[in-house]
Formats: sequence, C-alpha cells, structure tokens
Amino acid sequence: MKKWTALLVLVTALVTSGCALKPEHVRPAAPVPATWKSTEAPMVDGDETLDQLAWDGFILDPVLKQMIQVALEENRDLRLSLLNVEAVRAQYRITDADRLPTISVGTAAGRRRSEGDTNADYSVNAGFSDFELDFWGRVKNLSESALQEYLASKAAGDMARLTLISEVSQAYLRRLGAQEQYNLIAATLASRETGLELMTQRRKFGDASDLDYQEAFSLAEQARADLESMARQLAQADNALDLLVGRKLDLSAASAPHGELLRDVPPGLSSELLLRRSDIQAAEHRLMAQSAEIGAARAAFFPRIVLTTQAGASSADLSDLFKSGSLTWQFMPRLDVPIFTHGRLKAALELVKVRKERAVVEYEKSIQTAFREVADALVSRETLKREEASLKALADSSARSLYLAKLRYDQGVDNHLRYLDAQRADLANQIRLIQTRTQKQIALVQLFASLGGGWEKS
Repeated sequence: MKKWTALLVLVTALVTSGCALKPEHVRPAAPVPATWKSTEAPMVDGDETLDQLAWDGFILDPVLKQMIQVALEENRDLRLSLLNVEAVRAQYRITDADRLPTISVGTAAGRRRSEGDTNADYSVNAGFSDFELDFWGRVKNLSESALQEYLASKAAGDMARLTLISEVSQAYLRRLGAQEQYNLIAATLASRETGLELMTQRRKFGDASDLDYQEAFSLAEQARADLESMARQLAQADNALDLLVGRKLDLSAASAPHGELLRDVPPGLSSELLLRRSDIQAAEHRLMAQSAEIGAARAAFFPRIVLTTQAGASSADLSDLFKSGSLTWQFMPRLDVPIFTHGRLKAALELVKVRKERAVVEYEKSIQTAFREVADALVSRETLKREEASLKALADSSARSLYLAKLRYDQGVDNHLRYLDAQRADLANQIRLIQTRTQKQIALVQLFASLGGGWEKS
C-alpha cells in the first residue's frame, strides 16, 4: 500500500512540475494613455453604452443594413478568411487528439506454403501505439498553443467581418455623395443651358455682346464636363459596392448623405475598450500560444515515456480464433532520454522565447496603432462637424448672393461677369458642403470600426 501511495505522490509531483514549465500569462500593460483627448460629451441616448452597441444598431439606414447583410454572406474575401479559420480549427483538433491514445482494431488472414504443406494464419488485434505519458506537459502545451492559434485566427475572422462592414459603409457613403453631386451638377447644367439659350436670343437682338455669350457658353460646357466626371465617379462607386457586396443591389431607395444614416459614438471613453478589438485579441492569443510553446520546449529536455500495447488472438483455424489458448498480448513501454542533442533543444527554447518577446512587441504595437486610429477618427469627426457647420453657412450665403446677383443683372445694375462669378462660387461651395458631409459620415464609420464595433447586447 505504501508503495502505491509513494507512486501516486511521485506522479502528482511530475504532473505539477510539468504544469509549471509554461510561463504564467500576464497581459502586458497598454502603452497608451488612459483616455483620448476630446472636447465633446458622450452622445449615446438613454442608458445604452458603447459596449452594448452592435453594428446593426449603429447603422440606421435600412438600405445600408440590407447591403451589409448580403455582403456578410456573399463577399468572397470574407469567405476566404472564414475558411482559413476553419482550417486552423481543424489543425487544433488534430493536435489536441494527440493527448488521448488512438485505439485501433485490425484483422488479418493469410496462407503460406512450405514443402508441400499449406498453412493458414488468422489474427485479430486491438490496442494503441506510441502514446506519450505527458508527465511534463509537452503534449498539453502543444495542444494549448494550437488552441490559442485557433482563437487568434477566429479573432482575425471577426476583424475581417468588421472591416467588411466598415468598407461597405464607406463605399455606400461615397456613392451617396457622388449621387448628390451628380444631381446638383445636372441641375446646374440644365439651368446654364437655359441661360445660354436666353443669351443666344439676346445676342441675336443685340442686347448682349459676344463676350457675354462666350462666358455663358463656357459655363455650360464646364458643367457638362463636370457632369461626365461625376458620372464616371458614380459608376466606379457602384462597381466598388458590387465587388464588396458580392452582387448588384437596387440603390433607388438610398438616402442622402446628410440624412440620419448612423448613430453617433461617444468620444469620452476609456482606452481599455481597445482590448475588445478583435485584432488586439488575436495578438494576445498569439502571445499566449508562444507561452505554451515555451512550456513544450522546456518539456523536451525531460525524458519521454511512450507506450505501445496490443491484445488479440491468433490461430491457424478461423473457428479456433477466440478459443482459450489463442489469445495474445503485447506491452512495450519506451523511454526516450535526450543526452547528446548538440544544443538543439537549448536553441529551440531560445527561439520560442524570442518569438514570445516578439509577440509582446506586436501586441503592444497593435494597441498603439488602434489608439492612434481612434484618436484620428475622433479628431476627424469633431473637426469635420465644425467644418460642416461653417460650410453650411457659407453655402447659404453664396446661394443668397447668387439670387441677389441675378436680380441685379436682370435689372441692369451689374454686368454679366459678376453674375457668372456668383454662379461659380455657389456651385463650388455647394459641392464642398456635400463632400464634407460625406467625409463626416465616413469618419463616424471609421471611429466605430476603430473602437472594435460589432459588440452584441448583453
């Protein structure tokens, strides 16, 4: 009894020491400030917080929601990313299976002839081979490393999904902005063509000079050229959306860029939210995988005990195969002790330690990159919001100036040149306002994505 108790204590000590071979995972401190600089207060309604806001709650436009749903199902790049995740998951299952013995059953039948006699052999066997008793945790740590690599790939798949949502949203917003600019220029061209016709009649009757006519003609042609340019941009925006979504969708019900498309995101947030970003989670899982690799590399210095066992029956007559006396068994333990490895094991341990240090640096860099992306998005959102307000006032003023310039021209108070300048200024201000509105919405999408987005409600 004392012998078995001592053996149990020894095995327990071996297993405990094996677990200690892997370094304990300690999350590196985030090398960024605790909060972002922002001049605005949180803007989420009610008691809903950012960590409860999923992408379909952030996006309010129904057409964009439908487009994203289709893209998540049809986008080929996302499909490839998710298939890569499944491949890594399968590899983890293969590695994890090494922790348990593989039991197999086999049968054999044969005949041999010798000096005119024919003999038959029948056998059936069951057992396992090359099963390692994992006293030092080598196989367990290899399985843990494979698990962390799978979790890293899964997080990378989540990041690919969020990136696709962001790209579709931004492409949709650019398309809406291009459509609004196209509509504005088309209306401007129609107005200038009407003005050119009037100018042609006035010149015919001597009420306008050739210079007035040429200026009106130039403005009309400029608008025509601008319209073709916007038509090209609009078609390219459609093509970009078709590629991201995976098939063509009807955009006739699309909103305007200054409509209620997106919910605002509060800027007064802790930088700890970055730890929920999928790419940062992936970096941490890769770091944990390297810790497990260190445990496996340390365990390689210790002896390996490998078991092979087999039991079965063998007989020259099939009917006697399972009778008494035909049973056979085999038990072959093997002890592998590393003695002369010429520094290979030490070098392997040093290699995984270096890889872990590199994983730490990559983890810290991913946090710094994410912090900068959020900071840039916050600055863009806040400055673009103020820029939009100023441009809206400027566009209203230029529209009023155009109205007054036309009145003064029609009454003969001012010449045609001042009226043309007012037309040019108003069109430029209106286009710049549309572009800024689009950029502001895109900045909001970038902010949501840079914060990790896509969190489910708890």
